[in-house]
Amino acid sequence: MKKHIKKIMGMGLACMLFLGVPFQASAAEVTGTLSTETSSENGTAAGGENNGSDAAANTDNGAAAGTPESGAAADNPAAAEDKADDNVVIKESDKPYLALGADLSEEQKNTVLSLMGIDPAQLDNYDVVTVNNSEEHQYLDAYIPSSQIGSKSWSSVVIVKKDKGNGINISTKNISYCTVGMYKNALVTAGIEDADIIVAGPQNISGTAALVGVFKAYQEITGKELPQENVDTALNELVLTGQLESSTGADAESVEGLVAYLKQQMAENNLTDDASIRDAIDEAADKFDVALTEEQKEQLLDLLKKIGNLDLDVDSLVNQAKSIYDKIENLGADGIFDKIGSFFSNLFSSIADFFKNLFN
Repeated sequence: MKKHIKKIMGMGLACMLFLGVPFQASAAEVTGTLSTETSSENGTAAGGENNGSDAAANTDNGAAAGTPESGAAADNPAAAEDKADDNVVIKESDKPYLALGADLSEEQKNTVLSLMGIDPAQLDNYDVVTVNNSEEHQYLDAYIPSSQIGSKSWSSVVIVKKDKGNGINISTKNISYCTVGMYKNALVTAGIEDADIIVAGPQNISGTAALVGVFKAYQEITGKELPQENVDTALNELVLTGQLESSTGADAESVEGLVAYLKQQMAENNLTDDASIRDAIDEAADKFDVALTEEQKEQLLDLLKKIGNLDLDVDSLVNQAKSIYDKIENLGADGIFDKIGSFFSNLFSSIADFFKNLFN
């Protein structure tokens, strides 16, 4: 019985210590990130598309360093549980554009359309373009080894242009590597504004090639070609963000918040020289608690200089980057309270189990 009494006293002491000491979150949690549990859900791993950018995912989470196509969880809940997901709903009356992977089988196409909320029988009522594998290679070969892009094009998107001020809203379905934040950051860099987008795969795929579909559909909607340097920089950003998420140990939201924050700083403060950009990188890394190597800092420096040279609307870049950063920051606060709730739930469950076993 003395042993049981000591155990009860220990549990009581743990409760008092937790309640008596102010809750201290890590820098990553208070500056706009989710808990590490959510980070693993958001998927920092990827599968390649038939050994490439859209291939079925085939491992159990955890990305290898290097390219984003290194591996992905077959049942990774990233698409369903990405807290940054905007729950986009696009209706036929919105007059959207579809970009479908050219290698989808009829069954896969029906799956993708259903995920997008589109009746396959009504497909003829939509404007549709296809994305083939050669186009994916054209855009991605500079950043992802050709062998990992593979030979199949499955990524598909539906997009509708919205009124100014709407911002970019994205939902993902069966996308296990690219997060909503990664897409948003890259699309802002590409010069895409005010659009609702759904990205879908017929099964869990990485989704890196989906940007190609977004670019193609957006150009069809607006009748304007996106500048090649914008597209190139956006893809550079997407791939580098994924590499940082898989190699720094930081959660996805921290890295995405860091990138969005840096873009905001670049535009607001007109940072142009290497020294001031490096200072901004160091400040952001500390703010978001992302440990960067010197090589990674140089990669970010090169990316930010490319972004600085783009012909982008500064006000739009600032507003959309700030919107991404603010949303990630709010999600971080939610993550802290989730952790507190989880702690008490587990603690009280343990106490209840103890008394149950004590008197049985």
